[in-house]
Amino acid sequence: MAEPLRIALAGLGTVGTGVIRLLDENRALVARRAGRPIVITAITARERSKDRGVDLTPYRWVDDMGELATADDVDVVVELVGGSDGPALTLARETLGAGRPFVTANKAMIAHHGAELAALAEDTSAALKFEAAVAGGIPVIQGLRDGAAANRIDRVYGILNGTCNFILSAMERDGRDFADVLADAQAKGYAEADPSFDIDGVDAAHKLSILASLSFGSQIDFDGVEIGGIRKILAADIAQAQALGYRIRLIGLAEIDGSNGHTQLFQRVQPVLVPIEHPLANVTGATNAVVAEGNFSGRLLFQGAGAGDRPTASAVVADLVDIARKETGPAFSMPVGELEALTRASSAHRINKTYLRMLVADRAGVLAEIAAAMRDAGLSIESLIQREVADGTALISMVTHEAAELAVTDTLATLAGSASLAGEPMVMPILGE
Repeated sequence: MAEPLRIALAGLGTVGTGVIRLLDENRALVARRAGRPIVITAITARERSKDRGVDLTPYRWVDDMGELATADDVDVVVELVGGSDGPALTLARETLGAGRPFVTANKAMIAHHGAELAALAEDTSAALKFEAAVAGGIPVIQGLRDGAAANRIDRVYGILNGTCNFILSAMERDGRDFADVLADAQAKGYAEADPSFDIDGVDAAHKLSILASLSFGSQIDFDGVEIGGIRKILAADIAQAQALGYRIRLIGLAEIDGSNGHTQLFQRVQPVLVPIEHPLANVTGATNAVVAEGNFSGRLLFQGAGAGDRPTASAVVADLVDIARKETGPAFSMPVGELEALTRASSAHRINKTYLRMLVADRAGVLAEIAAAMRDAGLSIESLIQREVADGTALISMVTHEAAELAVTDTLATLAGSASLAGEPMVMPILGE
């Protein structure tokens, strides 16, 4: 068997220790599949003395993470530190600049600096791998980059954040409100003490921008992602959606938009009503799922654990096996110079059904006022549920017929400031075919 592939681990959190456990438990199997042993030679983290539940004595400890980029006993650097900038980015630049393969689970860094790092990797003939950066243990990066390489993909979408899906699934199952379920998720370790990165949609947006680039052969445009989160979803929204034949999921969606005669890129993360018969409606808990629509393959569904030490470690080691086999290739499926710079598509003229929830004064004429505003904007109602809440208010939930999103915006602009509205309306598009 060939000489071992020697790796250095930067970062010894749950994923880093998961990599250690996987390489220990599946050592022989990994070596057979890789064609050579994969061994850890050097490690580093912020705290050396912390008990991580694994034996670190076989590995050389490095105090200065930057040393790993050029260490004589290292063939590949694995970065599991996190952060879009700072030490992780410095390590990536130095490692790839030295012509050394670099593996990362850092979706924020790839979303913000992926093109730069991929270009550097090409210049030095080094491999840049980031399977673990999107959807945990699901091999969606490889699936899009290699398995679907012969297809034109016009649309990619899915459930990209396990924390949000866990919360929405629990709200759906138990009928509880968002704040109550969030506190429970934090207590169980499914949500961070500061959950804003997840529940406000930023984490999913990082992943979506990476998937869009791989799917469409376009330059990463994280800043072009329209981002919304799940903070404002009520238990009543969950119940009303179910009554109307839908489930609510935080969906990241990217697609090619040619409606104005030019090829543009639309990217959005937002709570969406998913028809009950759609596969994504039945994805529950902390699971992730990605759908890609190829012109020859048809609809492809990737589903599995979206986070956690074992699934994410599995993705990291899968990248290492590719490197051991010398299966590298461009990081984004094609050379960086071939990635197309697409302009951003506006959501204003997108056609879809929309869910609208309004808390209104429970008195005569309110529904007529809303209907008039909708009529003037060219918006009509497909179905509606109204129920009394308390204190002289009522909750109106409706699904519109297909119309441009601008019509919804115009309707709400007309109603803004009206004494009939007792709270901010909730707007969610409905996932179409």
